Amino acid sequence: MHPAHLAWPFLDDAHRALGSSVTAWLADQPASALAGPEATAADDACRDWVRRLGEAGWLRHCVPAAWGGARDTVESRSLCVLRESLAAHDALADFAFAMQGLGSGAITLGGDDALRAHWLPRVARGEAIAAFALSEPGAGSDAAALQTTAIRAPGGWRLDGAKTWISNGGIADFYCVFARSDPSVAGAKGISAFLVPTDTPGLSIGERIGVMSPHPLATVLLNGCVVPDEHLLGAEREGFALAMRTLDIFRVSVAAAATGFARRALHEATRHAADRAMFGATLGAQPLAQAILGDMATGVDAAALLTYRAAWQRDTQPGRNTGAAAMAKLGATELAQEVIDQALQLHGARGVRVGEVVERLYRDIRALRIYEGATEVQRMLVGRELLKSHAAKGTT
Repeated sequence: MHPAHLAWPFLDDAHRALGSSVTAWLADQPASALAGPEATAADDACRDWVRRLGEAGWLRHCVPAAWGGARDTVESRSLCVLRESLAAHDALADFAFAMQGLGSGAITLGGDDALRAHWLPRVARGEAIAAFALSEPGAGSDAAALQTTAIRAPGGWRLDGAKTWISNGGIADFYCVFARSDPSVAGAKGISAFLVPTDTPGLSIGERIGVMSPHPLATVLLNGCVVPDEHLLGAEREGFALAMRTLDIFRVSVAAAATGFARRALHEATRHAADRAMFGATLGAQPLAQAILGDMATGVDAAALLTYRAAWQRDTQPGRNTGAAAMAKLGATELAQEVIDQALQLHGARGVRVGEVVERLYRDIRALRIYEGATEVQRMLVGRELLKSHAAKGTT
């Protein structure tokens, strides 16, 4: 049996089969057992998830069929079905899956065939760990403000600068690095993208960063890193557009991960309410608890509907779908935060105990409202797209 919500018309039988298969597979997979809160605690667990996901074939959905993938192109609905299921099971499983796609996306979109043939099959098999290096100490939401430089050198390009908040930093086999290759052009237009293997001289890890929901994260230093011309991804000075195209593919799947967290929280809260003795009955027999569960269920379905509508739109309608993707990311992450908070509240004191599922979910969801475009950025994108649509209608 496939999860019931996959019967929605945004999805077809192949997606339902995918959902059933990954749900059955996850039932036999142990969740991450992290050794502690230190910055490197999740390294081995993440490597293990990449290996398992690769061996099971799920990472094939992160790359095109020509290079070992499952479909001709990377499909949003498949990513969303998988990420929702993985997130409901274990946040680190979802992270490991998502970063294989996001970290290699610039190669898929902008690499030459030799680079694709070398790296993408290894990504799909879980044999190479990918990273996406865009953010800098002074360039987060304003990514076009990045200062890392790329200067022509004999036989290639020399990269200098620092990247931070880099997921998979410290364990990745390669980094897709975005750097300013034309200092005479301000903003986004002077940026290019490069593939930098981890063993490139001059690449080092400046700091490992510990966060509330542990996953591999680091500051990556580039000090005279020289990469050959063929490691330029896409056209020169078009790196920022390449980064945005990559993020567009995976932004909707962030909403799916948030939906997975929320759905797990609803499941845990429902089970707790049904079993918890209270006032001679159960917590679930209390009208207030029923009302809270009703709000939670509505929030989960709203998040899922926004998510799968946006994924369907990207898969079936040509062109950028920035507004729908931003709305899904905005809506699903904010709704999931509310649902998980309500689940923790229903659990009472037990909910804040370290090791409880809802306590873990409370930590897991928070970062999703920031990365790949913070909530405030998504709000602006939705508003901007709305105004564009209004202006276009006014000219017809």
